[in-house]
Amino acid sequence: MASHRKSRTPGTRVAGIRTPALATAALTSVALLSQTADAAPSDDKPSLEEVEKKVDDLYRQAESATEKYNAAKEKTAKQRKRVDTLLDDVAQRTQKLNEAREQLGSYAAAQYRTGAGVSNTATFLLADSPQDVFDQNHLMSRMTGRQKEAVDDYVTQQSETMKKRKEATESLETLTESQSDLKTAKATVQKKLADARELMSKLTAEEKARLAAIEKKKQEEAARKAAELARQQEEQRKAQEEAAQQESGGSSGSSGSSGSTTPPAADSSYATKAEKALAFARAQIGKPYVWGATGPGSYDCSGLTQAAWKAAGVTIPRTTYDQVDAGTTVPVAQAQPGDLVFFYDDITHVGIYIGNGMMIHAPKPGTYVREESIYYDGESSIHSVVRPA
Repeated sequence: MASHRKSRTPGTRVAGIRTPALATAALTSVALLSQTADAAPSDDKPSLEEVEKKVDDLYRQAESATEKYNAAKEKTAKQRKRVDTLLDDVAQRTQKLNEAREQLGSYAAAQYRTGAGVSNTATFLLADSPQDVFDQNHLMSRMTGRQKEAVDDYVTQQSETMKKRKEATESLETLTESQSDLKTAKATVQKKLADARELMSKLTAEEKARLAAIEKKKQEEAARKAAELARQQEEQRKAQEEAAQQESGGSSGSSGSSGSTTPPAADSSYATKAEKALAFARAQIGKPYVWGATGPGSYDCSGLTQAAWKAAGVTIPRTTYDQVDAGTTVPVAQAQPGDLVFFYDDITHVGIYIGNGMMIHAPKPGTYVREESIYYDGESSIHSVVRPA
């Protein structure tokens, strides 16, 4: 369902201030001097529309980097847990290996005390390759049953300990790589956000007011499209009810064609879970967006949707890249409360649908969790709708 984003329509540029003809003639020399001093900065300054597009792009890039950060953070946490488990295992096996070595040592000491010289057991312990010594038939034949059992236990513990140590070493190397990826993703997010803030800080009060007016116009258009979707969904709901009534009355033939193209509605169990997820999401409205955050005081977009569905008893992955595959894809027109709405070709944003073309989401840095039209960034920005349970 992925779609390409449409470029934003440039707004009206601010007209330059024109000096009346007579005044211009009188001030020609002054104007020339001032133009010489000011021309370069004026020409280099981007238009408001260019700044808006650049800031939007930076926020998009930051959001993409945030999801990569989330993935790296999750991988790092899992790898660290695996390393800790392996190191604990190695420690336990090392202890068993030491105990087996002590037992063999006691046998060697006993044999030495009886005047046997350098015993078979001592030869085994001092060998560079105990397994090679152990495999010699003449040595095996001269050991007692208990000695053979002790040697066998030692060889087994040594082999398993070496294997686990190798696994732990490899896992530590992977953990180091994951930590490096995490550091890189974090630096990328911080750089993109810093660039966006710098661009915004250079806007004048008048430019900020114009930018707010442009944003308001976008919101009005998004609200209009949301209302249109709500109307279509209501018509569809009524059509389904009429079809169901006709079918129950023995007139199923008239509704057969529509039933073949319309996906079945979510069952009641989904509606119950979705209600819990939405109740949680609504309770988070007003909390700040913070990249990489999973609550309870702040969230990023996928952190919010994951936490909402967790409150409903459903586990979904951490990142948008994985969440988009954690359910059944449905058409936008079939979206139901609780469904996840994903945005952009690179699937870097997600919100939770609440009905009537609206969703709850954590938009971007500097904003708060809020209700908003799913068309907040244009119809073409919607990637897909997924039903997670």
